[in-house]
Amino acid sequence: MKVLIIEDEPYAQEELKRLLALCDPSIQVWECIDSVEDSIIWLEEPNEPDLIFMDIQLSDGLSFDIFKHTEVKAPVIFTTAYDEYAIRAFKVNSIDYLLKPVEEEALKSALRKYAAIRRQYTPPAQAQNYFNPAQIEQLLQLNKRDYKSRFVTTIGDRIKQIGVEQVAYFFADDNTVYLVTADKKKYIINYTLDQLEELLDPRHFFRINRKYITKITAIGDINKYFNSRLKVSLVPPVEDEILISRVKVPDFLDWMDK
Repeated sequence: MKVLIIEDEPYAQEELKRLLALCDPSIQVWECIDSVEDSIIWLEEPNEPDLIFMDIQLSDGLSFDIFKHTEVKAPVIFTTAYDEYAIRAFKVNSIDYLLKPVEEEALKSALRKYAAIRRQYTPPAQAQNYFNPAQIEQLLQLNKRDYKSRFVTTIGDRIKQIGVEQVAYFFADDNTVYLVTADKKKYIINYTLDQLEELLDPRHFFRINRKYITKITAIGDINKYFNSRLKVSLVPPVEDEILISRVKVPDFLDWMDK
C-alpha cells in the first residue's frame, strides 16, 4: 500500500512513519508534503496513492483548501491536534479522524477501517484507489437491514411491550441492562449492550461509552472536556458523569451531524 503524508511538522511526519511501519511493515510512504500549495501540485500530477494521511492545519492554510482546487481520489485519514474540525472532515473524502498525538491503537483501527472499506468497495479483479459516491451508495444499499423496533419486558406477572420510539437510552449496571424511556421509566431487559449495538439502528442510537447507548433525541448538553474528550448530559438526566473518549469523538460528531 502506497501512502501520502501531508503534514507540516517534521517530527509529526517521522512519528507517523514510525507508527505506520509498526502497524504494517508493507506500507510504503510515497511522499511527505508540508503545504497546501505543494499538495495541490503533487495531486494534479499522475500520482495515485492508495491512502492519504492529512494534517488539517498546514503552513499555508487548512488542508480543506486542497479539495477546492484539485480532485482528491484517494481516501483520507485526517490527523490533527484540534477536534473542532471533525464534522467538516467527514464531509470530504475522509474515512477517519485521528487526534494528535496519534496513538498506535487508534492508527491500527483506522487502517482496519480502510481495509474493510476497500474490501467492500473494490472487487479484486477491478481494484481502484478511491471510492466514489456511487460505490458508497452501493455499500449502503447492501448494508440495509431491519433493526429492532420493540422490546418486551416482564413486570411481575405482567408482560410489557416498549417501542423503540419510547426509548431514551440504555445503560448497564453490573450485569444488568436497563432501558430508560423518555418519560423517565426504567425497565430491565435481557440483552447486553454489545447485543444492542447490533440490534439498534445506528442512525438513531450510539454507544457513547462502555456503559451507555443513547438515542440521539436523548442528547442534552455537549461540552468539551480535557484530553480532547466530550462531556455529555442525557435527558432524562443521570447521576453518572458521561464522557466520550477522544477515540470515539469523531464518530460521535459525525453521527450527530447526519
